Amino acid sequence: MTTSPTSRPALRIGAQLHPQHCELPDLRAAWRAIDDLGVDSLWTWDHFIPQTGDPQGRHYECWTLLAAMAVETRHATIGSLVTCTAYRNPHLLADQARTVDLLSGGRLVLGVGAGWFEQEHQEYGYPFLGPGARIDALEASVTAIRERLGRLNPAPAGPLPLLIGGGGEKRTLAAVARHADLWNWYGWDSTDPVAEFRNRNSLLDQWCERIGRDPREIGRTVMIDTPQTGLTEDFAAAGATEIIVSLPGPFDLAPVRELLRLRDALAAQ
Repeated sequence: MTTSPTSRPALRIGAQLHPQHCELPDLRAAWRAIDDLGVDSLWTWDHFIPQTGDPQGRHYECWTLLAAMAVETRHATIGSLVTCTAYRNPHLLADQARTVDLLSGGRLVLGVGAGWFEQEHQEYGYPFLGPGARIDALEASVTAIRERLGRLNPAPAGPLPLLIGGGGEKRTLAAVARHADLWNWYGWDSTDPVAEFRNRNSLLDQWCERIGRDPREIGRTVMIDTPQTGLTEDFAAAGATEIIVSLPGPFDLAPVRELLRLRDALAAQ
């Protein structure tokens, strides 16, 4: 199969930059360099304290970073992978997302999730609900975000797709089927991540069928750690439409280059 110069490859490649244990100039240089390489998407996470290493180490907030990323990149979509809906009023989050989308020229993806890290809830004064209540709150937030986006003036510049992250077989995947344009899954702690993704992917299709939605309307993104780049073709064969490599500082770009070469080779077949 060949593609025209303006068509997108079937498989998209993205990079998530860890906003921890680094200097801001290095983080900014990394996202500019990765954008110049030609990735399809750029992401950061929404946490308040480091996820690995020294818990008192350097760390930076998601949405202020995304505003800077919006004006310093030109090509890739940008987004949160993922924003915890418990951390911000959903109407405020919609307004933040709309503004960042305008700054980026319409390239924002709003990634959301129910949250899982109890320690940062406690440190920042947010209640940490049980799993079912967190999913209920996620769905209520998504509904409010959609409603507020429809009322903001000016409107977003782009389509502002909604991504939901998580792999819960009953509540989370059902919420994805009802609300999301994209679904993100990761399996760093799985003994067979490809098989697990394939199973979750099939379950999402089943949830779509139950509610009468075409499962092809939902993009399937998989976040991988750098040692998992060799699984990219297997994930694609299992139904992934986008592979996002998660990069810690000092932001070695070799895994990104490797995935871009694979993307372009697959597109040329």
